[in-house]
Amino acid sequence: MPILHALAVPLPLSSTAVSEATGFHDVYYDSADGLRLYARDYPHANTQLIPVLCLPGLTRNSKDFETINLDRRVITVDFRGRGLSQYAIDPATYRPDVELADTLALLQHLRIERVAVIGTSRGGLVGMLMATLQKHMLAGILLNDVGPVLQPKGLLRIRSYLGVAGNFTSWSEAVTALKARNSGFESLSGAEWLTFARRLFKSVNGLPRMDYDPALLNNFASADDIAEGRIPELWELFAATSEIPTAILRGQNSDLLSASTVAEMQARNPGLDATTIANRGHAPFLDEPESIAAIHRWLTRVDAS
Repeated sequence: MPILHALAVPLPLSSTAVSEATGFHDVYYDSADGLRLYARDYPHANTQLIPVLCLPGLTRNSKDFETINLDRRVITVDFRGRGLSQYAIDPATYRPDVELADTLALLQHLRIERVAVIGTSRGGLVGMLMATLQKHMLAGILLNDVGPVLQPKGLLRIRSYLGVAGNFTSWSEAVTALKARNSGFESLSGAEWLTFARRLFKSVNGLPRMDYDPALLNNFASADDIAEGRIPELWELFAATSEIPTAILRGQNSDLLSASTVAEMQARNPGLDATTIANRGHAPFLDEPESIAAIHRWLTRVDAS
């Protein structure tokens, strides 16, 4: 997996459309390489507070943050190749640095100069890269089950299903597959598993289908690189968060973020607010009572700063 790079490219504008769906506006905008990208914009009457920008995990999308309910504007993103965003012509652009450039294009389009970022998994990596390269735009960052060191077990699990189509014949079958791919969530009810599935998959003629480009696999670390420990640690990126309000959530059963990594993060950044979310693997849903409390503590610090 290569060290992350920044793209120095012009960021074009496009248009915003109002969705018929309750609660958010559909936002369509253009990337520097001409892709049509999508985000949800949840407006709020309180326009004085810093907006929250939610960045999803590798194969996830803006639906992942449907449970977020804050007293401020919230924007949730579909990275390129996910959800309603156009698939990349060149799969090599499925990288955090390109996804950061796309995110900056969104903020320019919306004329937002500063945000607080909630980043789940891959989104957290993009957020740390933003802290490194565009710190003046970042009022704070909350990392959801991701840090500078990624555990091989979790990476290999993700790689095992990445790009596997899974032509499910029912939503029940999709839920069964989801349970097999996501350990550490045994406490979920059947209804909660179905809600989880409907966020991860899209409905095509009433049947669940993957909601991302299978070519994401092309730019993911190889099984050999993961097994041999050839995945770079990103402590330099994490160091860039030390001057802003920073928090981290870790699923109690996470196989991607270890408790020892969180402890090392706290040692390097004594101001880090760390919370373990019980009965969750990778990654917490952000609607758990502990998650909600941690988010509000973090936003209190963001507003005070």
